[in-house]
Amino acid sequence: MAGAMEPVGMDSSHQSNYKLNKTEKKFLRKQIKASHTLLRHEGIATVSYATQSLVVANGGLGNGVSRKQLLPVLEKCGLIDALLMPPNKPYSFVKYKTMEESKKAYVALNGKAILDDLGQKIVLYLNFVEKAQWKESGLQALPPGLMVVEEIISSEDEKMLLESINWTENIDNQNVQKSLKHRRVKHFGYEFHYENNNVDRDKPLPGGLPDICDNILEEWLKEGYIKQKPDQLTINQYEPGHGIPAHIDTHSAFEDEIISLSLGAEIVMDFKHPDGVTVPVMLPRRSLLVMTGESRYLWTHGITPRKFDTVQASKSHKSGIITNDVGDLTLNKRGMRTSFTFRKVKQTPCNCNYPMVCDSQRKGIPASFPENAEEASQLEQEYVHRVYEEIAGHFSSTRHTPWPRIVEFLKSLPSGSIVADVGCGNGKYLGISKELYMIGCDRSQNLVDICRERQFQAFICDALAVPLRSESCDACISIAVIHHFATVERRVAALQELARLLRPGGKALIYVWAMEQEYNKQRSKYLRGNKISQGKKEVISSDTSVQGLLAEQIPDVDSQDVACFVPSNDDLQKEECNSMKVSNSKLPIHTNRTSFHFQDLLVPWHLKGNPGKDKPVEPFGPIGSQDPSPVFHRYYHVFCEGELEAACQTLRNVTILQNYYDQGNWCVILQKI
Repeated sequence: MAGAMEPVGMDSSHQSNYKLNKTEKKFLRKQIKASHTLLRHEGIATVSYATQSLVVANGGLGNGVSRKQLLPVLEKCGLIDALLMPPNKPYSFVKYKTMEESKKAYVALNGKAILDDLGQKIVLYLNFVEKAQWKESGLQALPPGLMVVEEIISSEDEKMLLESINWTENIDNQNVQKSLKHRRVKHFGYEFHYENNNVDRDKPLPGGLPDICDNILEEWLKEGYIKQKPDQLTINQYEPGHGIPAHIDTHSAFEDEIISLSLGAEIVMDFKHPDGVTVPVMLPRRSLLVMTGESRYLWTHGITPRKFDTVQASKSHKSGIITNDVGDLTLNKRGMRTSFTFRKVKQTPCNCNYPMVCDSQRKGIPASFPENAEEASQLEQEYVHRVYEEIAGHFSSTRHTPWPRIVEFLKSLPSGSIVADVGCGNGKYLGISKELYMIGCDRSQNLVDICRERQFQAFICDALAVPLRSESCDACISIAVIHHFATVERRVAALQELARLLRPGGKALIYVWAMEQEYNKQRSKYLRGNKISQGKKEVISSDTSVQGLLAEQIPDVDSQDVACFVPSNDDLQKEECNSMKVSNSKLPIHTNRTSFHFQDLLVPWHLKGNPGKDKPVEPFGPIGSQDPSPVFHRYYHVFCEGELEAACQTLRNVTILQNYYDQGNWCVILQKI
């Protein structure tokens, strides 16, 4: 609604005589709330007097509002010096040529509804700021060994390649992959097995690579773009909005060079270094991505599931890094993209220069396990359920400060809401608000007993089968629970169970531990708690006071000992004692307060205090250890960016309202449709 606000700096007598109607009061409250939110979450202070610069709340790339949508709306009020749109933020900054023009925009656009790029209404709220500015990060470089070649093929060749794919072949054809959702897949040369990210060298597919690819590959060899001819091809067709989790192609499966041809549409692919550096790279239509060396072996690559990518607005910029030039960013709607990914199957073990992430040099530790539902249940029983029963008392003593954004979610719910805390632990969120009817459940008898001692309503159950009526809850929370499930199917089933409990319109807040413990160039409090050099390989045993302090600052992922495994002779001996066997394979043991290099791992818990004479504790730690503090190991699957959203998108009856990163955790808010 245009004109809902009185301009800043109006005559005081006019202000005293002017009375806001009900609608104007509502918009004023929203404007003030937007101002407070910006200050609290982003440190951006608004001012009560007129300036040439405004912050436009809700008018940002993170809200699905592109430069193309917003600029014409702002230009109706005057000449613009600059429009700054920070990546992934729900606001933008605009600077007008004159203060009169900025005042005009303040009055005319506050409370005005515009359409975002999906056609949904977005209401703008404007406040004055001293300067329209944004601190930009320094220039980044492409990961070493990565190359993007634009217009590698002609539009005619693109059409020919796309038309050559017969997606309607008999479903039993062995070139068709049937298990993936949201994308169609075909394999040639060798089938790529997504369950273990590998191929069976002894079972090549008949026919080899398609004949149509031969001339193209020969041309690339001749031009020097590639150094070896591939013998395996995976064709993926991606629906707009879907992505792939961040990953490294298995070292032992393929040779150094991995190449991918993008057809039909462009895409932004994210490359991430283990230290937390993220480099978004634009892959234009008909471009070739070549990964060798460090970019192939050490950096993960993935595609975040979303309908729009943040890209450069200038037409001269086609491929390469998406810079943080906030004066040149906009949104680009995704289209149907088909990728031809070529690899050469490796016949010998990998001896690359990156042993800490190399499956060949980790002496047989596989990338993912277990292999079936029965083993998953066994793993969870031994390395989740049993452990929490044993450490419940100590665990509870480190869990007494609720996290602000979880509290904010709970307090935003209407009075009288029925809320289920699935995996409630010691119940620290059950008493947040007397206005809510909260009930908790947990797999641990001892943790549920602690809840009851605190006069909370709680019962024992499995998060995959909560004994509550369907659609009986106004809201659910699942804090640091789903990362304890050992297969994709079980993690999705846990999400589906939350959705089942919600009434239509009900919301669920979900937190899982993030693989990225360094994000946007900031280390999580978990990593900042490492008092010992990360260069050391031995397990760090934090003293009780430090452990207790940090447990207050980290969500219910407890005093997690996040570890990479860097083999040495001593380490390999320890590994024989420390690694848990599952189907003749092993899980790596994590080291305290360090970055993750594996998604599936065991995290130590050093039990403090007397465990009690009537209940002897059996440590899972090193055989023959003289450490008086028993060490238990808990199973975790840490989530890559986009992985939690991708899992939620497999559910048909929910929509994602919000996703964010909160101190080392990936978080989503779902709503039941």
